Amino acid sequence: MTFTGNEGSIITLAEGSIMTAEYRATISTGDTIGLAVGKNLLASILDQKGCMGVRMYYALDDNGKNQLVLVGVDSNGDDMTNGVIVDRLLACPVVCSIKNELNSK
Repeated sequence: MTFTGNEGSIITLAEGSIMTAEYRATISTGDTIGLAVGKNLLASILDQKGCMGVRMYYALDDNGKNQLVLVGVDSNGDDMTNGVIVDRLLACPVVCSIKNELNSK
């Protein structure tokens, strides 16, 4: 598969709100509802030679909480496993945005 760097879709806030609300309805209070990554770490993945995007793998941290492992993707759609790999994103709850349509509606 050719990976062009245009994979994915822009959605509306209303669509995102529905999708995140449906997810929150399936989990227990206190479970992870979102993860945040810093610009510099994300850029360190994207700035690698030949990187066309980022793949995010679902993972569990040492405490059994939801986490993501981020890795660059090349033009063949392959993981750049010899490059920068990012983990230990900031989980919400704990580090959360103010209440909005994506996290509390």
